[in-house]
Amino acid sequence: MDKQLAMKALNRAKTSSPKRNFNQSVDMIITLKDLDLKKPDNQVDFFTQLHFSRGKEVKICGLVGPELKENSTKELDFTINADQFVDYAKDKKAIKKIAEEFDFFIAQGNLMGKVAQTFGRVFGPRNKMPNPKSGAVVTPNANLAQVRDRLKMTVRVTAKTSLQYQTLVGKSDMKDEEVVDNIMTIYDQLIHHLPGEKNNIKSIFLKTTMGPAIKVGSDKNEVAEK
Repeated sequence: MDKQLAMKALNRAKTSSPKRNFNQSVDMIITLKDLDLKKPDNQVDFFTQLHFSRGKEVKICGLVGPELKENSTKELDFTINADQFVDYAKDKKAIKKIAEEFDFFIAQGNLMGKVAQTFGRVFGPRNKMPNPKSGAVVTPNANLAQVRDRLKMTVRVTAKTSLQYQTLVGKSDMKDEEVVDNIMTIYDQLIHHLPGEKNNIKSIFLKTTMGPAIKVGSDKNEVAEK
């Protein structure tokens, strides 16, 4: 896939979409092929950083000790101190609520055992556990403003149980060049994580919230494969 094909599909996705009184999202749907996901080596799970925002508010919560309490309270959307973990351990509903509310959780590295014990059963299945691969597991003297800014531009790409991956790549009111840059960044990183690179890509679709799926490289409106 090249930028011209992505730009053409994006334009068609936007012009084919019914007008609405809200700013529609633009999603990319990628279907893979010739991959046995039962084999761990074929599974995809990585983080990549975009050059442009996807137009979505990214909310971040800190799970920290006294060393980062002040910094976390200042720089992040919400903070849970280590001495509050015991209260959350008794309230699974509260853990589910914050898992739904926040996109990323930053944890102080020396607390990861307690974080896993307290939040792991809820965060794990939702892919919300602080992950060192994304830079969300930090030292007690970390600059949380820098971590926050990086995570706001971070996307997790996963294909572990399904050959289809879908993600937000922008909003309808963004510059087309920025949305296409996000599309190409994700695509370029994905093919480098596939054993057959682009040969493992079956199809790529773009669609707005209310519009039809537009296949990249095709002049017809098609339905994305399940």
